[in-house]
Amino acid sequence: MNELKEIKNKRVLFVCRETYAQPLWFIADKLKADNEVACFFIMSTECCYNKCYYNVNTYYRFKEELEGVKLYDVRDICEEYTKRLKAAGYNKLGRLQFGNRAYQPDKKVRSRRNEREPVADMKFLEKIEKEYSHFKNLNMQLMCSQENTRHYHFRYYWSVTNYDENMLWLELNYKKILGIFDEFKPDMILDFDNAELQRTIINEVAYVKNIPYITVEYSKFGYYKYPTFQNTIGVDDYVVRTYNDNLKKTPEELSGEYDYIKDYRSKQTIMNKEFAGTVTSQYERDSIIWILRVMRGKFHYFFDMDIAKGNHKLKKQNRILYAPSLPYIKHYWQVMTLRRKFMGKNQLFEAPLEGEDYVYMPLHLIPESTVFVKASYYVDELSLIEAVSKSLPVGWWLYVKEHQAMLGERSVEFYKRVRQLHNVRLVQVNHYHDPKPWIMNAKGVVTIVGTTAFEEALLGRKSIIFGDVPFELIDGITKVKGYEELPALIRDFGEIDNIHSCAAYLRTIKDVGVEIDLFYLMAKAEKILAKEEERDDKFNYQIEQLMKFYEMGYARWCNK
Repeated sequence: MNELKEIKNKRVLFVCRETYAQPLWFIADKLKADNEVACFFIMSTECCYNKCYYNVNTYYRFKEELEGVKLYDVRDICEEYTKRLKAAGYNKLGRLQFGNRAYQPDKKVRSRRNEREPVADMKFLEKIEKEYSHFKNLNMQLMCSQENTRHYHFRYYWSVTNYDENMLWLELNYKKILGIFDEFKPDMILDFDNAELQRTIINEVAYVKNIPYITVEYSKFGYYKYPTFQNTIGVDDYVVRTYNDNLKKTPEELSGEYDYIKDYRSKQTIMNKEFAGTVTSQYERDSIIWILRVMRGKFHYFFDMDIAKGNHKLKKQNRILYAPSLPYIKHYWQVMTLRRKFMGKNQLFEAPLEGEDYVYMPLHLIPESTVFVKASYYVDELSLIEAVSKSLPVGWWLYVKEHQAMLGERSVEFYKRVRQLHNVRLVQVNHYHDPKPWIMNAKGVVTIVGTTAFEEALLGRKSIIFGDVPFELIDGITKVKGYEELPALIRDFGEIDNIHSCAAYLRTIKDVGVEIDLFYLMAKAEKILAKEEERDDKFNYQIEQLMKFYEMGYARWCNK
């Protein structure tokens, strides 16, 4: 049975961002009776915009209805960021100005820019990097937010940020977060997600100050999540120890897990039930009427945000922090219409050929915290595809399958580049309606940190990953450290007798984890906070599970 430790007489800091914050409202409301509680909202738009549909049930609900809870946000550093960029010669679009000209990256202008003093306090950042880079250096820390990584993704409503802009944002966030630690002096930090620069900074500072920072790690086994103390970077030591202990158990002691795996291997479909109803499990085309209804909702949403609630002026001041609405709307229209097109027959995606030897490579949602936080060196999927293509034995093909959520978002040029590779097929996303046929017909799987590697392992087959995931503990899943390892590992693909390792992992997750229906919890919490629905037994149980999750994490920390 999981050990629990009551959270009482503590100074508890919650890290909050958008829909992931809404379940935390109920945990904060519960804990404030016996603890000093503070909430830190880390998203620029969420705390800087006037109240609108976007933030009324997150930031403003916390601000107005959680009496006795101290609220921190990034409003002050957002204002300072815009002010200092402007003072350094940047215009409102985040580009340097020389006279009346906006910054252009030609040789003459680059030379003039290089003569300028850095906008950020570089001595401060050099000191910070020495003290707070246990997990990642500062440039790697920047990879954890889509605001600072436009070069790596396709959401063009965000700006491409330059050196000055990124260094200044690092400086201001470190000063803000260190200030919160000094002022509030938290005994623990509770979170529900891992994305964004601020979380990466909090992770580093909490490590140095020996303060438990507890957030969610996804096991990929059902609804199980377990507490991690390192923002999902690497596998926590206590999880590794528990897994090694379970490996020593006999098959009889792990009989329940053995039966689960045998049943899993006999099933026709293996899609994780947590993805039910999400875009990950969508294999049919959306109707034009549904798309138009969604777009009508988007127009209402942004009209409320920009015009009715007056946030358009703020967006004009700094589009780095506050993405403009029109490109956002255009982006979503393109995504939905192209997704509909690509779900049908088209010239970019093709059907697999029966009997062909292939390695299966499902792509990720980009930007996504799973990749940007866990595998920061491998976010360029085109480069990864090229490396795997070069590593294949003669006669083998690489089957690249797009993530359903990326259809329409990734550029068509990307797909054309993939199709130019002589031994690569860009396969139709909905040729099969479940991962199992792709896996079972393949020689093996290559994925950055995808669930497919876990599914492959449960089916008794080998796979390759590139980042940190808990299921890397299972025999047959190999995490590579460089492309040079790929040819030998791919040649070694095939079946593996790993049922005991799989069973030990499943028992480990039961030992260290809690079943939390994340998507239900967030959706229901939003409706309750919006006064559209009442709390019911299912919701109360899930909140109790989340509370248990944090109490279990705190107990693990105290006993580490």
